[in-house]
Amino acid sequence: MTTGLRRPDGPAKLTGAAHYVADLPTWDTLIAALVTATVPVGRLAALDAEAARQAPGVVAVLSHRDMPRLNPVASPPLGEQTLPMQDDRIHYEGQPIALVLAQTWEQARYAAALVTPRYTDLVPPVLFGQVTEEPAASGHLLSEHPDESIGDVPAGLAAAATAVTRTYTTSDRHHSPIEPAVTIASWDDDQLVLYTSTQTVTITQAAMAELFGLPTERVRVICRYIGGGFGCKGFVWPHLPLAAGAAKAIGHPVKLLLTRAQMFTLCGHQPATRQTIDLGATAEGRLTAIRHHSVNATARTDNYYVENTTDAATWLYDSPAIAVHTRVEQVDRPNPTAMRAPNEGPGMFALESAMDELAHELGIDPVEPRLRNEPSVDPMTGRPYSSRTLVECLRAGAARFGWAERGPVGSMRDGRELIGWGMASATMDTYQAPSSARVQAHPDGRIVVETGMQEIGSGLPAMVQLVASETLGCEPERVEVRHGDTELPAHTGTIGSMSTIGLGAAVRAAATEVRDKLEAIGGLDSLEDAGIPMLEAEGRWAPEDDTRAAGRSKRYSMHNYGAIFVEIRVDPDLGLIRLSRAVGRYGAGRIINPLAAHSQMTGGFIWGYGQALLERSVFEPNLGRFLSKNLAGYIVPVNADIGALDLEFVTDEDMHAGPLGAKGIGELGAVGVAPAIANAVFHATGRRIRHLPIRIHDLL
Repeated sequence: MTTGLRRPDGPAKLTGAAHYVADLPTWDTLIAALVTATVPVGRLAALDAEAARQAPGVVAVLSHRDMPRLNPVASPPLGEQTLPMQDDRIHYEGQPIALVLAQTWEQARYAAALVTPRYTDLVPPVLFGQVTEEPAASGHLLSEHPDESIGDVPAGLAAAATAVTRTYTTSDRHHSPIEPAVTIASWDDDQLVLYTSTQTVTITQAAMAELFGLPTERVRVICRYIGGGFGCKGFVWPHLPLAAGAAKAIGHPVKLLLTRAQMFTLCGHQPATRQTIDLGATAEGRLTAIRHHSVNATARTDNYYVENTTDAATWLYDSPAIAVHTRVEQVDRPNPTAMRAPNEGPGMFALESAMDELAHELGIDPVEPRLRNEPSVDPMTGRPYSSRTLVECLRAGAARFGWAERGPVGSMRDGRELIGWGMASATMDTYQAPSSARVQAHPDGRIVVETGMQEIGSGLPAMVQLVASETLGCEPERVEVRHGDTELPAHTGTIGSMSTIGLGAAVRAAATEVRDKLEAIGGLDSLEDAGIPMLEAEGRWAPEDDTRAAGRSKRYSMHNYGAIFVEIRVDPDLGLIRLSRAVGRYGAGRIINPLAAHSQMTGGFIWGYGQALLERSVFEPNLGRFLSKNLAGYIVPVNADIGALDLEFVTDEDMHAGPLGAKGIGELGAVGVAPAIANAVFHATGRRIRHLPIRIHDLL
């Protein structure tokens, strides 16, 4: 393998040759604009759309009475908690209540502003913290094991030399990709064609077929490039069935592009959490008990989303007693969804902050309790780890950072600035899903790989090139990758950091079969002499058992690991926190393309920085809505926020995860950054901040 391959899609993106869905020509397409509810709970009593219908360029204004009836679909793959525009009920502010179709985007938006709704049965919204928490029902998204326990936790806490009980909170956050959600829908009799920005054409195809009562093969979904998703394009949100339904209702192609504000309401978000951690330990720092109780805000519906933040507590550290409980509060807001590093992203803030607090109470270095509680097998299940590199990451990261020079809390300064060093472990579940790919060898020397995967910015085409070229013994540049269409071999989706495992294995399987066929005729150069216009093979891969959840197969506990060390500087007069440097060491299986992998970890780290210090969607209680549906009130990191990053991988190869020995890395980089920064803030100032993001006034 090469040390790194540049993305083959790079030139197309830089020159504009890579067409995103909103860029596609739409000469014969009507443009849609949404009218959305301005109240959080109630019913739509009437809709005055006469002025909108008379506006220039307007072709139609559709309400729930005009839309085709949709079949119920489970969540997932339906991200929305209810079918859009099927009745007069209002479940959340920002819910679509009408659709304006016009000749241009400007005409459609102007006319949508002229539609006047009237509501009835209005009641105040139910808010997070106002209702009794309830158990998360097993079977909801990411909640396969909401409550688990081993051993006697109360006895373990009672026997501990030191015990800490702390509550931590995280905020609502939004994905905010550069490219908003967009769909172009057209019908040819009962054949539906969708161009849409989605992280999975395969799941989208199946869901849309079910919604409209069609055979799967009668729905074609195309998405080659995505301008960012981070989870908010992983499932089917209202813009998809609304665009398709409107196109069916009027017999004309329809394009529906969400505004930035609508992206804050109609594509999910990461929900606020409230987590309580109990840790008990001996005087030497060996854990005697772990208890992790978590509650997240979710939609008031049967198809709600669960943020299973307690997962890592079941596998990360050795303890004779562990108990985790996941609860939800159903409130009046849009349904949350998975966001880059779901579960462990918010959950590890609580666990790793509590571990730091435990170390401080014990008077030992924060790295030590992590090392001293390294398990030999999964403490919850007793199964062996497929591979485990946490100790290597901790030791390598500490050595590179110079952790041994860390002074006592509040002792490190540079002039008037307070210096803080903090660290945290990182871990992420290893998801697996079926994938397939077709490999073709042509007489002119070209190798073509076809697959339904999407290019989301993570460098998947380069990974495909490398796997195919390594298997076939050719240069990566000879491999052409065609992707993003349900007419190509199916790929589950660019979600869950699982594409390299499944898609890479499928490409290798297909390329191996093509290689064997070529060897039988004398090699690639013999195709033309043999009169063979093309050789091809289709490869498929699926995990050994499809019941695996939370990193558990029937035989192994399967996860990624990392250790993050950060240095921050605090201005004591202004309360400003600056990240000056960071070291991260990660174990994530075999790294196929180091260049792209380093880029992924860099982006992930910056994502974690945003969680720690900047990102917070304020939910306004009186209006029952997210207050700032824009990137002025919702702050994300910029280059100037990030100091020197030293992010590398330790040696790891996990052949139990898949035949390449690789795992997923796209979300691992975001985990552990927030607790490392929070722990560094404590080290610098002596103030323990137990909520995210950490704000200026917390340090004044």
